[in-house]
Amino acid sequence: MEHKRIVVTRCGGPEVLEVRTETAPEPGPGQARVKVLAAGVSYGDVLARSGAVPDAPKPPFTPGFDVTGVVDSIGPGVDARTIGQRVTALLGAGGGYAEYVCIPAERLVPVPQGVDAVRCAGAVLNYFVAYQMLHRVVGVKVGQKILVHGAAGGVGTALVQLAARAGLDSYGTASTSKQELVADQGAIPIDYQRGDFLAEVRRHTGSGVDAAFDAIGGTHFLRSYRALRSGGHLVAYGVARAVRNGKPNRLTAFASFLSVKLLGVVPTARSSTFYTAGSLDKRQPDAYREDLTTVLNLLAQGRFPPW
Repeated sequence: MEHKRIVVTRCGGPEVLEVRTETAPEPGPGQARVKVLAAGVSYGDVLARSGAVPDAPKPPFTPGFDVTGVVDSIGPGVDARTIGQRVTALLGAGGGYAEYVCIPAERLVPVPQGVDAVRCAGAVLNYFVAYQMLHRVVGVKVGQKILVHGAAGGVGTALVQLAARAGLDSYGTASTSKQELVADQGAIPIDYQRGDFLAEVRRHTGSGVDAAFDAIGGTHFLRSYRALRSGGHLVAYGVARAVRNGKPNRLTAFASFLSVKLLGVVPTARSSTFYTAGSLDKRQPDAYREDLTTVLNLLAQGRFPPW
């Protein structure tokens, strides 16, 4: 049986993507093959494709960090009742832009009834990442204040919506044209194009925020760190500045990772973490299934929209 997949043939822009037709993969021991109905698209795919981040796979590779679909075949050691299930999964190494993907069966999480594949793919990665950063990394408490950069983006929107559910006060940076959108999601908008977000945070809070979530990178991490009150936590989770005008800057990416590590060892009352789902998974192996199930249940209950 043949299938199609999208391949990054070399580092670069969208022009390096190529559709290839080849034999569909067969599941190995402990694996299930998923017929992909929808795959999530994220900025992480852009960073990987451009070659901006040091740990990105080397071309040729297939991007896509999550898939939603139906199990159509299983390998040895997998329960036969898995066949036909609607499932979703996060793929640590990518590979989701394909018609069929073989995934360890233990990574598959059932999709609740009433949640269609496209809606699931539009929400799963962003809300999973946001949920883990809020509840696993920071451990937020009712009444705390947080700063969310890119609050009108995918993960930013998820952070603001989940923060509202957790009883937090949010301040969200966004461009001038997206201020109303950020306010509608429940955050106090900060227009970074017309003012200094650090000054605005201090004006609103006095002592600073309990947590800041930053995927921009570079010196922006330091400014977010300075927005924290005593005991606050910076969570870095991306390096958007590692790509400028479509061109990668690995030095910016490396410096961004290093700055978070250095901030984490500075003897102050504040702390910092560079979050990745993979690193948290290694420390808390049960978190993946628990948190993804929570996000799917919230989606099924209509507690938040994916867009």
